[in-house]
Amino acid sequence: MAAYRWKSFFEDEDRPEKPRRYGVTEVRGPHYSLFSQNLLQDVFESMGQFVDGLKFTGGSHSLMSKSYIKEVTDLAHKHNVYVSTGDWAEHLLRKGPSAFKEYIEECKQTGFDTIEIDVGTLGVPEETLLRYVRLIKSGGLRAKPLFAVKVNKSDIPPNGDRAFGAYVIPATRTSELVEDVGLLIRKAERCLEAGADMIMIDADDICRQADSVRADIIAKVISRLGLEKTMFEASNPKTSEWFIKQYGPRVNLNVDHSHVMNLECLRGRNLGKNHASVLGSSYFLV
Repeated sequence: MAAYRWKSFFEDEDRPEKPRRYGVTEVRGPHYSLFSQNLLQDVFESMGQFVDGLKFTGGSHSLMSKSYIKEVTDLAHKHNVYVSTGDWAEHLLRKGPSAFKEYIEECKQTGFDTIEIDVGTLGVPEETLLRYVRLIKSGGLRAKPLFAVKVNKSDIPPNGDRAFGAYVIPATRTSELVEDVGLLIRKAERCLEAGADMIMIDADDICRQADSVRADIIAKVISRLGLEKTMFEASNPKTSEWFIKQYGPRVNLNVDHSHVMNLECLRGRNLGKNHASVLGSSYFLV
């Protein structure tokens, strides 16, 4: 067991050692700037015990060579960190029906463990979405659908008819977005039934800023899907703090790599209200 000067991992503390099913910290990888291997090495060597996953945000892996991606995934696996794609699968639809299977195989070859699919951007019928989840699972990878609370108005079944598997006449696509938490939850439940490993909840319109968190929506999602099967994007430390205060250290969060240590201090059970002193102390192995 890794013993830190201020931290240890026990089942009865905040959460167990890796690999963890809950209390997962997933860090965002390259997006607007290059996330070099040297930086990754520093993060993993100094805070690797607190990092469960690495996500290539925004389809950034599509701009990198396969050899570079393989080096990054190998580095992550060396530190027992899983690697997830970003929301890129939806861009493959224009290449034909076989493109998604090819994408899964390519992800396996380059070392990805999880494929994220952006349900809103994908814009496919529900049964097709479930088929994609099953394809990912049959390919030996983990599936992580990404849901937003606002959906295209044309995706909402008319007359309140939301029976699972019921045929609904397709409506004309519009650009109008409406809030429908019930539809999000029902689709997410079906994805979990199809084998999805985790449901990612987009921060937009829910928890982008700490002073405008939609606590009602978050409570509904967690109560139906469960804390262990749900992950939330935490855009800043204040949002992470809100989640830890409301749901404890076992909540799954996707954060920036620079927020990992702050988040781990918040997860600690016996740190008290003021954890600033912990942030300033040494966290290296003793």
